[in-house]
Amino acid sequence: MPVLDPNPQNGQKKMLLVFGAFFAIFVIIAIIATIASP
Repeated sequence: MPVLDPNPQNGQKKMLLVFGAFFAIFVIIAIIATIASP
């Protein structure tokens, strides 16, 4: 199993989903911090 697949079938979508979820969590944390700050 190669680490870098030249033509990934489902790996790229999974990476995009993980990155999207991480970005969404980061945005939610930023919004909570903005609301919580006096």
